[in-house]
Amino acid sequence: MTVHATIEAVWRIESARVIAGLARMVHDVGLAEELAQDALVAALEQWPRDGVPDNPGAWLMLTAKHHAIDQLRRKARYQEKLAEVGRSQQQREEPEEPDPPIEDDLLRLLFTACHPVLPTEGRLALTLRLLGGLTTEEIARAFLVPEPTVGQRIFRAKRTLTDRKIRVELPPEEELPQRLASVLEVIYLIFNEGYSATGGEDWMRPSLCQEAMRLGRILAGLMPGESEVHGLVALMEIQASRTAARTGPSGEPILLLDQDRSRWDWLLVRRGLAALDRAQSLGTLGPYGLQAAIAACHARARTAQDTDWSRMAALYVLLGHLSPSPIVELNRAVAVGMAGEPAKALEIVDGLAGERALKGYPQLPAVRGDLLEKLGRRGEARAEFERAAALTRNAGERTLFEARAAAL
Repeated sequence: MTVHATIEAVWRIESARVIAGLARMVHDVGLAEELAQDALVAALEQWPRDGVPDNPGAWLMLTAKHHAIDQLRRKARYQEKLAEVGRSQQQREEPEEPDPPIEDDLLRLLFTACHPVLPTEGRLALTLRLLGGLTTEEIARAFLVPEPTVGQRIFRAKRTLTDRKIRVELPPEEELPQRLASVLEVIYLIFNEGYSATGGEDWMRPSLCQEAMRLGRILAGLMPGESEVHGLVALMEIQASRTAARTGPSGEPILLLDQDRSRWDWLLVRRGLAALDRAQSLGTLGPYGLQAAIAACHARARTAQDTDWSRMAALYVLLGHLSPSPIVELNRAVAVGMAGEPAKALEIVDGLAGERALKGYPQLPAVRGDLLEKLGRRGEARAEFERAAALTRNAGERTLFEARAAAL
């Protein structure tokens, strides 16, 4: 591996920790990222000449801290800011006070990047940039948006945090449920965009799934007593276990019931089920835990015919009480139809026709088409699949719906 490749790998691993530690010092996410980038530039200049240090992460952190001190010295309020970064940096001979655990810094940074004052797209981009170590170009490519758009989202997010004087700190206990929900939402949105891409040629973008699962596992390690954190990890790992079986040789989508389950990643399945057990052991399941329990119904069935659709439908009822949503009702209709009651399921779907949240949602006519086919109403079913194909922005999904229509 070349020195530059080593630097790139080290940066991807260590950048979040470096930025998190700096953010605690300077109380500004944007400034912390700039200082970390300065340390990266220094590494690119020095490591090819002097060699890679024994502890590259510590080298980056120390270099970035030195840059922070130099910058603070140039500011008018030098004495006030210097006290925040520690007087031990002034007098090296004095014993240093230990820094807080790096895990605390990472948790602060994650909660700050996912702060609810930021719009959703800002939280997504900032989290992937600061916690994932992704470049603006990589984020833009993953979400199929222009690079300048992502750059502006990140810039506005950092400026909002500065203008609103949002400190890089953990939320007070009374705000924790709401703030944790914001963090979990961001991680799952990243995963979902990877698992079922909303646009483009590819049905999946596995790199986003991997990044979301990595963030979820970090959060589970930082907050081991939170049931919903483990529930989200379980949900993502069980769903991601199907990745290899979800597309055919030409990249065409393969629906869940048609997948070769021997191609599922059974290590991920076991990990997901273990995370679900941890979530259940910590108390009543929340929305992510219930979705993981639904996913587990598929994971525990060695064949599609073995799926416990009645249990799945009952779990959707619980999820609907806890987190009401027309999409939850649509998924419940699928389970009811698969449990042998397509007419009842069609009633549920038809009751969702006026939902604004489902306007333009291709899965609504697709589910309706599937139920109509089960009821023998083939002409109506074909029209619904054609409508679904016209609505979707994903090429692979469009091909799938068109094939269903053609078969009818």
